[in-house]
Amino acid sequence: MIHAVVGAQYGDEGKGKMVDYFAAKADIVVRYQGGGNAGHTIVNEFGKFALHLVPSGIFHPHTVCVLGTGVVIHPANLVRELRQLEEKGISTKQLVISERAHLVLPYHIWQDAYEEERRQKKVGTTLQGIGPAYQDKVGRFGIQIGEMVDLGRFRDRLESAFAAKMERIPALQSYGTFSDVWDELLEAREILLPYVQDTLPLLMQAVEEDKHVLLEGQLGIMRDLDWGVYPYVTSSSPITGGIFAGAGISPTSVGRVTGITKAYATAVGAGPFPTLLNDDIGAYLQERGEEFGATTGRQRTCGWLDIPTLRYGAWLNGYTELAMMKLDILTGLDQIGVCTAYDWNGEQHRLPLPTYALEQATPVYEYFPGFSDDLSGCRTFEELPIAAQNFVLAVEQLVGVAITYLSVGPNRDQTIVHTHS
Repeated sequence: MIHAVVGAQYGDEGKGKMVDYFAAKADIVVRYQGGGNAGHTIVNEFGKFALHLVPSGIFHPHTVCVLGTGVVIHPANLVRELRQLEEKGISTKQLVISERAHLVLPYHIWQDAYEEERRQKKVGTTLQGIGPAYQDKVGRFGIQIGEMVDLGRFRDRLESAFAAKMERIPALQSYGTFSDVWDELLEAREILLPYVQDTLPLLMQAVEEDKHVLLEGQLGIMRDLDWGVYPYVTSSSPITGGIFAGAGISPTSVGRVTGITKAYATAVGAGPFPTLLNDDIGAYLQERGEEFGATTGRQRTCGWLDIPTLRYGAWLNGYTELAMMKLDILTGLDQIGVCTAYDWNGEQHRLPLPTYALEQATPVYEYFPGFSDDLSGCRTFEELPIAAQNFVLAVEQLVGVAITYLSVGPNRDQTIVHTHS
């Protein structure tokens, strides 16, 4: 079975917890796009972790964890993350890195900072060098991690790429030297090379043998390069369409797609966020939900659940089910709002609009009764208060996709499986 887990909102939905949950029964977990610019938070018997590059299946010794071809990798940061896991007693021997994955190099981080500083209207980049690394990949200036095998050729390629970058953006010369870049890579190279291989035969065999392959996306549909709130987007495709190029999986092989959504909406960074709550309710959700970015620590803004975004993903991602995270955070609210459409120029729209229109759109809300019960101990749908049950059922009906999983806390066992008769 090929099972994709994708973000149904603006990222930070809780994909890490659900990938960790599903990985208990998976043979392989694959990260198919993105870089270290977003973290997947996981709480388990080993502690609390924010994984930025390593796939969320790493806590299961039987699960092979693949960094796919579509991922961009900062070598020193990956080494640091591997060491942190190993210090906690987590084996990383089952990690495999695609030889075709591109490198995020120190000068990409320099470029990220330089360009964001010069923009009149900030994009809200995490300054991790992800965008510039993808720019170089598309511009054919990039370097694949497999090229590190031949040290002499690798140095020649790096010197050429570094010189070209300094020629295109002379201001970067004040950020560092080639020696800074080379020394950092040389140290990381020795540690990472044993993990690097051709991942295509591994995945081909897994599909042919009908193994359970779990595909882990980063960020969410509204940060997709093509379908998100451009230009306030990431530089890759976190939607299911990005799987096939980024992982090396055939489009016909994916049979299950779980969209991950919170019971409310959050966003970090710049760009339109139609259901934003700049009030006490927004602050309440932010505090109770501990809404801070796992990578940057930036505060996430909060708003009511956005149904047009979920409908959008149901079509573009092909959800076979949804997982609703942080339902427990809604406890204590008198009423719970849901955006069912956007009003723009006097017309109602049931799907997200392009950024220039979304910036001017007004959300149309429907409200449901709130609840005061503590949900953290609930383990079945029937144990939830009736108001919470009705809220979940209403969202299912509005989106047209079954909500199969409900998270009522950060731990693995705080997950309700909602069976539909």
